[in-house]
Amino acid sequence: MNKVSGSIATSPRIVVVGTDTGVGKTLISCALLKWWRHRGILCQGIKPVASGCKITAEGLRNDDAVLLQQASSEVWPYEWVNPFTCADPVSPHLAPYPTSVAQLEDYFTQLEQWRASQPKHHLIIEGAGGWLVPINQNETLADWISAHQWAVVLVVGLRLGCLNHALLTQKAILASGAPLVGWVANQCQPTPMDKQLENIEFLQKQMQAPCWGVVSYGQPANLSPTW
Repeated sequence: MNKVSGSIATSPRIVVVGTDTGVGKTLISCALLKWWRHRGILCQGIKPVASGCKITAEGLRNDDAVLLQQASSEVWPYEWVNPFTCADPVSPHLAPYPTSVAQLEDYFTQLEQWRASQPKHHLIIEGAGGWLVPINQNETLADWISAHQWAVVLVVGLRLGCLNHALLTQKAILASGAPLVGWVANQCQPTPMDKQLENIEFLQKQMQAPCWGVVSYGQPANLSPTW
């Protein structure tokens, strides 16, 4: 797929990815939406691919996608926020109807065509799982993200193994050509990991993007984006 639209400087779209699943992508995505809203900027969160959805009278609903919907400047129809769903909490490539990059691109093209006639919204695009999560047997969500060269924010879940996960993910993001514009250290478990401060200090030296915040478990995510 050819590389298309550009960086944060020309297009206010931010992709929030994680070092793994369950590291706090939605928490950080909602905090970024709040940061924009407090500055009077229209903003919207979407989660194109989501597994682990509840069956409701309105259809499948993912808790994370609902939180993004509620945290945004406007309440968009759920199908615009989360078009590709799976009831079971499995990798997207194991869903009954796996998604493709082409389907994601069709969805996003239609969304952008609608947005063109609306007041300009900054957009948060929340990933699913980690950076290289497969969406079918041959493609990953990263294939779609890197094709657009969207700006990426990495959420590092502070737990044993996070240094390896963070550095490997950073390496993969940078190798894709997508700009890594920031990262967030999130304590995603009640008890801090051993030598948590030292681990954060190590990451601050090794990550090739500024730290936008360090979030304690159960506390508000007060971020300091650098753009």
